[in-house]
Amino acid sequence: MRLRKASALAASVLALSLAATACGSGDDEGGSEGGSGGGDSITIGIKFDQPGLGLQTPDGDYAGFDVDVATYIAGELGYEPDQIEFVESPSGDRESMLQRGDVDFIVATYSITEEREQQVSFAGPYFLAHQDLLVRAGETVSSPDEINELTLCSVAGSTSAQNVQNDFAPDAQLQEMGTYSECLTGLENGAVDALTTDDSILAGYASQEVNQGKFELAGLELSDEYYGVGIPKDDTELQQQINDAIQSMVDSGAWQEAVDANLGPAGYENEPAPEIEAAS
Repeated sequence: MRLRKASALAASVLALSLAATACGSGDDEGGSEGGSGGGDSITIGIKFDQPGLGLQTPDGDYAGFDVDVATYIAGELGYEPDQIEFVESPSGDRESMLQRGDVDFIVATYSITEEREQQVSFAGPYFLAHQDLLVRAGETVSSPDEINELTLCSVAGSTSAQNVQNDFAPDAQLQEMGTYSECLTGLENGAVDALTTDDSILAGYASQEVNQGKFELAGLELSDEYYGVGIPKDDTELQQQINDAIQSMVDSGAWQEAVDANLGPAGYENEPAPEIEAAS
């Protein structure tokens, strides 16, 4: 199976990781004891259509904050960038992909929820985002009450879609699409009033060169979304290994470097790295 190279920033982040952990990163053949390490390659689920987070570029490479986090973790597990196979992980398929063993772990704006923890486990969290709305430039939504009057678009299987229906806007019309790119097209042509998902994802779309000046965030913090690394249910050994890798990325400064490089162009002000939960 053909392997893709990671983004340039991801490679540099990985280099920092390997330099910092050279004394304890395992043997020359790569991999780590236990968990998913130790093979010739590692398969990681990411998003392919989220600018600034997980994006497949026209030349077949991958770029974004989640890509950099995934690459750093893989490095701590003993894998070089060219040993990583990235696989697209749509929101509605993430649990089944982990359960079937299609991927070793998933780094794909994957919010930790009690419902999901019934089916899979999480390492982290590694990022805190807030649900918001993306609207056309010049339009405003000043309060959650106004959302009930809108036609919203989100991705099927996402916590954002569930939050709309269950929490803050049960009367809003909700269209669920397969990808956020489809929602963005609907927003641009007037088929929907707003795209709703995490502010980090929205900032990535708004900062794309082709979209600059077309859209803006409403600035509503509608929920707290803690992104975790999805892993097979009850794999506590892998969970601890990934937790250690995330902490190393934060402590080294590589985490903030990746945030600034990928989301900074949109003027996005991130929350500090969240406290990592103990493996259980």
